[in-house]
Amino acid sequence: MHGSIKRLIIFLFLIPISLYAQETDNFENSPESGSFSFSEDSFGFFTEEDTIEKPIKIGGEVSAQVIFFTDGFGSSEKLRKMELGDIFMGKLNFSASGKIADGIINIKITPDFYDGSPFAIDEAFLRFYLGPVDIEGGLRKLTWGRADSFGPLDVINPIDYRDPSAMADPRSIKIARPMLHVSWNMGSFSKLEGVFVPWFSGDEFAFTGRWIPSQVSGLRNAADFVINFAAAGLPPEVIHGIQKYFDDLLKSYNPKKLFPKTDAFEYAQTGLRFTTTVGETDFGVQYYYGRFFRPAYVVDLEGFITSIILGTPDPERINIVFYYNYYHQIGVDFARVIAGFNFRAEAGMNITSDIKGDDGTVNNPQIVWSLGFDRDIIWGVNLNLQGNGLVRLMYNKIGSDPQMTDTEAGMNRSSTRITAVLFKKIFRDELEVRIVGLWGIEDKDFLVIPAIVWSKHDIRAEFSAGFFGGDRSRELGQYRDNGYLKTLLTWSF
Repeated sequence: MHGSIKRLIIFLFLIPISLYAQETDNFENSPESGSFSFSEDSFGFFTEEDTIEKPIKIGGEVSAQVIFFTDGFGSSEKLRKMELGDIFMGKLNFSASGKIADGIINIKITPDFYDGSPFAIDEAFLRFYLGPVDIEGGLRKLTWGRADSFGPLDVINPIDYRDPSAMADPRSIKIARPMLHVSWNMGSFSKLEGVFVPWFSGDEFAFTGRWIPSQVSGLRNAADFVINFAAAGLPPEVIHGIQKYFDDLLKSYNPKKLFPKTDAFEYAQTGLRFTTTVGETDFGVQYYYGRFFRPAYVVDLEGFITSIILGTPDPERINIVFYYNYYHQIGVDFARVIAGFNFRAEAGMNITSDIKGDDGTVNNPQIVWSLGFDRDIIWGVNLNLQGNGLVRLMYNKIGSDPQMTDTEAGMNRSSTRITAVLFKKIFRDELEVRIVGLWGIEDKDFLVIPAIVWSKHDIRAEFSAGFFGGDRSRELGQYRDNGYLKTLLTWSF
């Protein structure tokens, strides 16, 4: 049995034993039991401090899920080979509260995680209360900004994109990071926050199966670039060698091998955020120094071109470099109710080292923004509408180096995504009808997720579907063959 599994099972068995021992000890040392505690501090008397309970709370959920992909219904052979996903899932949540501190451990359980263990820590941190100052340390999911989903100022935690069907619940696919978070409550309406993340981790993507992202197909575009730019007129065997080189690279596409190690102090991130309320308006301003979660890569052809000049074309001298660019972000946000609409807005600038925009290895500076609202519109139907976007500055300088593919080559000047959520609860709020839509305007792609959810006491049943569409080369459109039907049954305890 895997060592981590053994430790977790022993831990789960020790919890009820320790709780029973604690209850027994409290009874034996209580006044009703006729005995006293002769500790050095209490001198045999049962004090009020000893009666303060410090309970450990245990909760969680167990889920059964079946997912059918619509492309599997095309033939009996596809239907037989269809994968049904993780049929069993679960969560275990542990929390303990003391006089000046809390402790939280949340564990995810799935049949087969990518690291070979069915258990993964979702969050685990301690929180200390020192007057107006709160200090948190550990694995934490922290939200900055005002946007409801994927806001441009929510820059601390990476996202797990290994299952895009979960994009309707942004918090569930956040990845906790080790951090130190300090909050200073400055009066009733103002707060100053500071965060320090000692090392870096990027967004997670699938490397096998149907959810492989466009970052991989982007390497094929790089192969086309090499062939069109540098290999034109070369013998067919050389062109074939270039294609084979990239095919071999795709087969070994694994961040552990190709991406840089980011657990060093040089990848540390930090930030400050101040929020306050003036009248009926909530304001926020923040600064953050970190790295983009999406990996960048460039194709350096200098060595390959040299080999061509020498008359010995060698595809192995094509140098592909993966890395994570750093940036400074300055952002502001606000929220206010206007004419019954709950408005939220964010704006900021991501400042990179490529101030002139002519360095192909570095992302150009960006202006980022978000604007959204929610409101009951008609017949009790609630609409939550949000737009997120970015604008790349010095766009005309992208790709100015002819011997190297620019890390932003092929990207649009601007990128805008609209997210809409419509829902209504009926039958004493036990039944919810919901539809979530994501639309990439420049990318011309979309994702639509309709769902029906029934909840009764601790039981929740959900039937949903997902439909991808649009340009196959874009983030959502690339999954247009991955439409799905999902049934999920959950018991919470």
